[in-house]
Amino acid sequence: MAKRKRDTALPIEKPAPAKPALRQEKVPQKPSATTPVPPSKKPATKQARAKSKKELAQAAAAPLKLASDETLTVQIVTGSYDRTQKVLLATGSADERINIYSLSAHPPSSRAAADQAVLSAATPRPVLENAKNREVGTLLHHSGNVTRLHFPNRAKLMTAGEDSAVAVARTRDWNVLHTFKCPVPLPRGRPSGDTAALGTGPSGVNDFAVHPSHKLMFSVSKGENCMRLWNLMTGKKAGKCEFKRAELVAAGETKHSTGGALRIVWGGEDEFAVGFERNGLVYGGDCVVRCKLLEGTGTKVHGLAYVQVGEAAGERVVAVSTEDGRVLFCSAAEGHVKPAAEVEEKEDGRKGKKALPGLPCATLVAQLGGKEAGVQGRIKDFVVVPVEDEEGARAWYVVTAGSDGRVRVWRLGADDLRVAAGNEGRQVGRLLGTYETQNRITCVGGFAMIPKPEGAEESEFEFESSDEDEEDSDEE
Repeated sequence: MAKRKRDTALPIEKPAPAKPALRQEKVPQKPSATTPVPPSKKPATKQARAKSKKELAQAAAAPLKLASDETLTVQIVTGSYDRTQKVLLATGSADERINIYSLSAHPPSSRAAADQAVLSAATPRPVLENAKNREVGTLLHHSGNVTRLHFPNRAKLMTAGEDSAVAVARTRDWNVLHTFKCPVPLPRGRPSGDTAALGTGPSGVNDFAVHPSHKLMFSVSKGENCMRLWNLMTGKKAGKCEFKRAELVAAGETKHSTGGALRIVWGGEDEFAVGFERNGLVYGGDCVVRCKLLEGTGTKVHGLAYVQVGEAAGERVVAVSTEDGRVLFCSAAEGHVKPAAEVEEKEDGRKGKKALPGLPCATLVAQLGGKEAGVQGRIKDFVVVPVEDEEGARAWYVVTAGSDGRVRVWRLGADDLRVAAGNEGRQVGRLLGTYETQNRITCVGGFAMIPKPEGAEESEFEFESSDEDEEDSDEE
């Protein structure tokens, strides 16, 4: 029966619900000649995807063709370093604490120098403070006194202590990545001046040196007459090199010595030097001794470092600081090594004398400081900062520090560290200035500061901003 037609003039209170579409409407129509067929959604093969990527790469590499009136839009993304650079400073003392500081690599601004004039006038010595320097924090991963700190690169800090451990920390978050455990030597007698507890002997790492390839490391410890080789790639020990008796005698080691080597430093990929209490030895990459540094053992040795003289790999000298206030520069090159002489070791009269083979000796190139320059006290440590002028001439600034609390800055010319025939051991260096710290100095470090980049404006509120940062850190 047909439905009755509804009057459209009557008001409709609620619209009728929409009826569902018929089933026939959902059935797709058959494609005709004029109806486009949708593409298949079947996934493309690997060959097709590789072909499309290759076509896109070729299209991107091809030069873009534009009409004369068409506008070109280019997006450029750049990366750069910070405008100001920072230098990390790590310090350790007679406890297990390692203090980390962040230092500015640029000299303080002129406004900061003017503001510090009042502070310098109130102190017994001139003081210049850089507000950009910050204290980062403290590391406590050692259980004994800290004996050595070294940054092999910007990402790692290596530390050694009297707990017979060498730790590797990451500078990004200061987490300890690995710890090398050195064996504790068995007590063999009591060396002169030993303060170890009863029944124990001296122990602890005196120094370590990382190979320029950052794959190997040498360490020397107290009470051990050997060098231990470590593999930095696997974190395990790689071997041990024992000091022969003739080497110890040439280095001035006796039964009253402290025992063990005190310093070790690499001079290249195939040479390193080991410092003892009264002399030093130069070794090759095969751990075979080449020569000794000093002819006699009349003075104690404190600092040890290599100085690159020329561009060639072999043009370098070994700098040694002594107890009598000198810095000796010795050349251990093949043509500058003096032949060896036999050394007799005195023993008991019933056994007679036993001759030991001597070691070749390096050539003394020059000396810095000493009584001739008015330096009387010991030079506990020193640092050599190389510089070059616009013409490429090389010079060196040597900073020495000792127990008298004085920091001296010397300048060496380009020809001062080269071997001169008939003028060996000459006095070199020009004293630029002396600074009184009124403290007993045990170590020193230094680097050449770089000027601020062009366009970097001096902060007008340099000191105020630093105070605000300190307040924020205290609140946190």
